[in-house]
Amino acid sequence: MKRKVTMQDIADKLGISKNSVSQALTGKGGVSADTKDLVEKTAAELGYVYKGKKHVQQEIKNITIGLIATEFAFSMKSFFGEIFLSVEQNAIQNDVNLLIQSISETSKKDLILPSFIEENRVDGIIIVSHISLDYINKVISTGIPTVLIDHHHPLIHADAILTNNRFGAYSATKHLIDLGHREIAFVGNVDFSPSYYERMEGYLLALKDANINPKDEFMFLKAKEENGVIDQYIRSLKNIPSAWLCVNDGLGFMVSSTLKNLGFKIPEHVSVCNFDNGQLSQVSDPPLTTMAIDLKMYGSNAFKQLLWRIDHPNEPVQEILFPANLIKRGSTGEFKI
Repeated sequence: MKRKVTMQDIADKLGISKNSVSQALTGKGGVSADTKDLVEKTAAELGYVYKGKKHVQQEIKNITIGLIATEFAFSMKSFFGEIFLSVEQNAIQNDVNLLIQSISETSKKDLILPSFIEENRVDGIIIVSHISLDYINKVISTGIPTVLIDHHHPLIHADAILTNNRFGAYSATKHLIDLGHREIAFVGNVDFSPSYYERMEGYLLALKDANINPKDEFMFLKAKEENGVIDQYIRSLKNIPSAWLCVNDGLGFMVSSTLKNLGFKIPEHVSVCNFDNGQLSQVSDPPLTTMAIDLKMYGSNAFKQLLWRIDHPNEPVQEILFPANLIKRGSTGEFKI
């Protein structure tokens, strides 16, 4: 018995998305007149039987999306794991097929895309965190609708789901200033992620608004998440600032651990605040004041945005910002002379 021709067959033959085929057959906007004519011609050649809008809606439900991230991002289960799980749950609830693949250092360097992208077997792509500018732009150049999570760049033209890092860092720094602290350290590798750079900008803006001049020696801008590195930096300081802002949980935990090892009491002597509200923030002694990010909301909104983008390929690029919320815990207290 001859197999029934589907929209996916038309899409595969033309090298376009199934959604574009649907738009062409239903007369919706989003595809050019030439593409519409080509789809209709190919449908006729393949013997595709169009049975109206209801038939198309039933078939278009069979959407497949891909999710990619670096091996490093996949290893950060406490942060990105919740995002992956949220995307997966949304895919299951909406009968969407989900393909997941990690990107190795070799693939990143040589710009090797996953086979499901190269073979145009997905209708949309979610990229979690940063890979590299060239790699992400190669993905986007395929023409497959793409949404980024926790990453953006002026030279990347794709929708992005982001934290308002500047405002979040501003709020965290202001919290420390309101407690009376004037010497506030910043710890984070700003070259590692645009998010970390934006957090530095929020920190500097809060200091500026409070008429506090930042001190270069209190800004550790190439801080690697390694105990030895953090320990060496803190021990190198002639004077220990009374408050510390760290760009993530790992650095906040390491800073507080080193300070305690050096005999400082938290928050009696020094205050520590960080980002993410992950497990390390909560198990630290005392628990760390943090800027909380709703990771499930990241995943669910990226999923929704991708489905919207598949249906609206020609709409302007959108960046959606979500707030980070201050959770006050035992690691921050009033400045004491």
